[in-house]
Amino acid sequence: MMNLDIAYPLQYGFQDPATPVMQGIISLHDHIFFYLIVTTVFVTWILSVIIFEFKDEFFSHKYIRHGTLIEIIWTVTPAFILISIAFPSFRLLYLMDEVIDPAVTIKVVGHQWYWSYEYSDHAWSIEFDSYMLPTSDLELGQFRLLEVDNRMVVPMDTHVRLIITSSDVIHSWAVPSLGIKLDAIPGRLNQTSMIINREGVFFGQCSEICGVQHGFMPIVVESVKMDNYISWVNNMLDEA
Repeated sequence: MMNLDIAYPLQYGFQDPATPVMQGIISLHDHIFFYLIVTTVFVTWILSVIIFEFKDEFFSHKYIRHGTLIEIIWTVTPAFILISIAFPSFRLLYLMDEVIDPAVTIKVVGHQWYWSYEYSDHAWSIEFDSYMLPTSDLELGQFRLLEVDNRMVVPMDTHVRLIITSSDVIHSWAVPSLGIKLDAIPGRLNQTSMIINREGVFFGQCSEICGVQHGFMPIVVESVKMDNYISWVNNMLDEA
């Protein structure tokens, strides 16, 4: 089955997750959505019965409409629902902020209107810019407004730290399949981490209105096996 790592027309769901964080985001969404549906159906049913069948004996009973017990139920039940939502969300927030002993560090710099990447863990740093490919240069099977000339290549199953900043205005480095959306702010270093659990090419775009060409600075992350990543690093160092 083909992985859904790119948006498609009229999409209303998530892209396929490629990191534990994105899997957690989707699980939390489904968890909250369950309570949302149950609450909506229950409240709608009560309102419809009260409006159209107010003479029903059940809702006409004085202890159902008024009283200490019903007030306790209406207060305690939402509190338990909020607690059941809060604990998973707190856990996910801590996991998203956890950056411990990364194996690879990549600095991401936003410009008007392209991205720069810097790998500084090697004897010589690897630096390159990533521009959107114009429509005239696209090959068969490539995506318009999403392909770039230089992809950010990372090893799979490896803890990667991203340090994100900007050289001019506020940008936002966002890749839905990776569960990352972090602002690139001039004069400030924001950091996040990711562990991509499968090979693939993941597409994103700047998600902050950064100027006239805001929609033309896409992000492409390519996840490869460690052997292929080492070969890519050696090739980049040879070219430097």
